[in-house]
Amino acid sequence: MEHRPITAIFPGSFDPITNGHLDVIRRGNKLFDNLVIAVGQNPGKDEFFSKDERVEMIRELVTDLPRVTVESYDCLTVKFAEHKKAQVMLRGMRNLSDVQYEFQLAMTNRTVAGIETVFVMTSEEYGYVNSTMVRQLALLGGDVSKLIPNSVYKRLRQNIHKNHKDIIPDVPE
Repeated sequence: MEHRPITAIFPGSFDPITNGHLDVIRRGNKLFDNLVIAVGQNPGKDEFFSKDERVEMIRELVTDLPRVTVESYDCLTVKFAEHKKAQVMLRGMRNLSDVQYEFQLAMTNRTVAGIETVFVMTSEEYGYVNSTMVRQLALLGGDVSKLIPNSVYKRLRQNIHKNHKDIIPDVPE
């Protein structure tokens, strides 16, 4: 039986990418022949890093994963998946509160675009981490260094010093 290569996309805003995202990427890399990290925008959220910055940060983090690529997109996720000829959408699940939303999204994507969704549970230590929480904690002076990769943490601190000093005047070093 001939093996047909399977391409998956892992969509998200990744603003910023967290250790939980990287956990899902590394495990997804073992499951699929090709994995495209699809960096999009969430119109309901204010952007902390530009899309180009997010793509650049993620590319730096996945250089050791030869079958993983990182691209940005500006259309419906299912349209991007179709453009990439992806058969699967990879989604990370952190906890029970993700289930209802992700289930609804997966059913919609399958009905509208015929794309299947594969869920990967994040490791226990990342079950509570999300990008919004990381941004909020960082802006309030909290230590998020254990929640995001070190290179992202450095850029996050630079961003806060440069663009948000009026909000948090004493950002810890």
